[in-house]
This record gives sequence, C-alpha cells and structure tokens, in this order.
Amino acid sequence: MNDEKKRKYPFDDSFGFFDREWERIREMMDMMTERTLRDNGDLEPFVYGFSMRTGQDGRPVFQRFGDAVGNGESVGNGVSREPLSDIIERGDTISVTVELPGIEKDDIDVDIDGRRMTISVDNQHRRIRKEIELPCGVDEESIKATFRNGVLDVVLNKTEDTEPHKIKIE
Repeated sequence: MNDEKKRKYPFDDSFGFFDREWERIREMMDMMTERTLRDNGDLEPFVYGFSMRTGQDGRPVFQRFGDAVGNGESVGNGVSREPLSDIIERGDTISVTVELPGIEKDDIDVDIDGRRMTISVDNQHRRIRKEIELPCGVDEESIKATFRNGVLDVVLNKTEDTEPHKIKIE
C-alpha cells in the first residue's frame, strides 16, 4: 500500500507530539545533567511536564507546565515556573483552575486585560507566571476567585471584552 492510500486517524498527529515531546525531554535531561555537573550541585529544583485532556471537539489537548515550558533554554536558578492550569467553559461561565502548592494567598496577583488573564507570584522562594488566553470577554463585576489548599479557582461570567483590572482573591 502506498503512502497516499494509508488511512489517517484523528490521533496520528497527537502521537507525533509524544515523539517530539520525548525528544525535548531527552535534550533537557542532557542539558540539566551537564549544568548540574558544572554548577557542583548548586542548581535549584526544576519541574517540567505536560497534561493531556480531551477538548470540546473530542481531540486531545496538551499543556506544558514547569520551569522550561518555552524554548527549554532555561531551567532552574530563578526562572519563573509555569503552573498546571485548566479552563472549563460551562454555559455562561468560564472556570480557571491553577495549581499553586506552597504559595500564600497574599502572594498571588491575578490580572485581566481583555481576554488575557495573568497569574503571577513573586516572593523570596518562588517566581511563578501563567498567562491564559480566555475564550471570550468576561464581566468584571461577576469575577470570583478563591484559594484553598494550594489551588486557585477563578469563576468568570462571559460577556464582551472588558477593561484591564485586578481581581481580589477571597
């Protein structure tokens, strides 16, 4: 059977993601090992991973998180960590959940500018930053944010785009 007649499955490209991701992980491990040897163990802990869930269209959705979620060029030693997060749309609301273990509520800043939510923590122990593209505008009067047991939950009502503002966490 030639290549033109091979059947395409909806997840074929998804498994290509795993191959690319394993290659990135291997390269990062090599880089971290080299750096650890060079820095004589002075390297701070680092985190890297990805989560997979099924999207609304039934296709897999992958999300990277940790210290090296961008280009993989910087790991540890004061680099901002990107936490694991999830966005769920239900009817007229959007729920954003972000895992922030070991963080105090007062250290968390949550800002919304149009359709972009930015969550940041910058204290003496950790630097965390997560930018989330919201699927639509939100009603600033309806935003409710809670933080319990290291988990930040933000519930927003959908509306047209809004002006930038800070969110108070309860």
